[in-house]
Amino acid sequence: MAQRYPHRLVRWRRAAALLSVGLLSLTAACGSDEPTFATTTTTTTDATTATPIPPASPVSTPLGAVPTVDPYAGQPLVDHVTWTETIDGARLLVFPTEAGRHNTFPGSDERAWQEVLALAADADAPGMRDQFLCHWVWARLVQPAKPSWNLEPWRPAVGYPATVEARCNPGGPER
Repeated sequence: MAQRYPHRLVRWRRAAALLSVGLLSLTAACGSDEPTFATTTTTTTDATTATPIPPASPVSTPLGAVPTVDPYAGQPLVDHVTWTETIDGARLLVFPTEAGRHNTFPGSDERAWQEVLALAADADAPGMRDQFLCHWVWARLVQPAKPSWNLEPWRPAVGYPATVEARCNPGGPER
C-alpha cells in the first residue's frame, strides 16, 4: 500500500502525529506537575523530521474556552451550604448555583470559595480549600449535576495535586 498510495501513508502519519500531540497535551494537563514536551512529526515520502513544541500554558479550567468577560458577574456561585455529621465526622455540603456549575472565568474559583467562607467561616480549615478547588475544577466535569460538593475538615491536608489524585477525597472514599 505504501508503494501504491504514498499520499495515504503521509496523511495517516500526519494524523497520528497530530493526535499524539493532542493526547500528550491533554495528559500533561491532567494533574502532572512535570513539564511535558510534545513532538510533532512531519512526514514526506522520503524524510521524517521531529520538531519540539514547548509545553502549553496551564489551562485555568478544563470546562472549555476561557471567556474574556465574566458572563456570571454579579451572580452568586454558591446557593447555600449545610453542615452535616457522618460516621467519619463533620461534612460541609456546598450547593453550587447554575452559574457556579458553568462559570469558567479566571478567578471565579476564588470568588466561589470566598462565598463558601461567607456562608460558613469555619470551612477555612486545612485541606478544605483544596477539596473545594478539586470539586470546582474536576467534579463539575465528572458529575456536572451532582447536587452538592462534600468537603470534610477531618480529611488530611495533602495539597492540591494529591487531593486531585485522591478524587477530591484524600484519606479515603466517602462513606
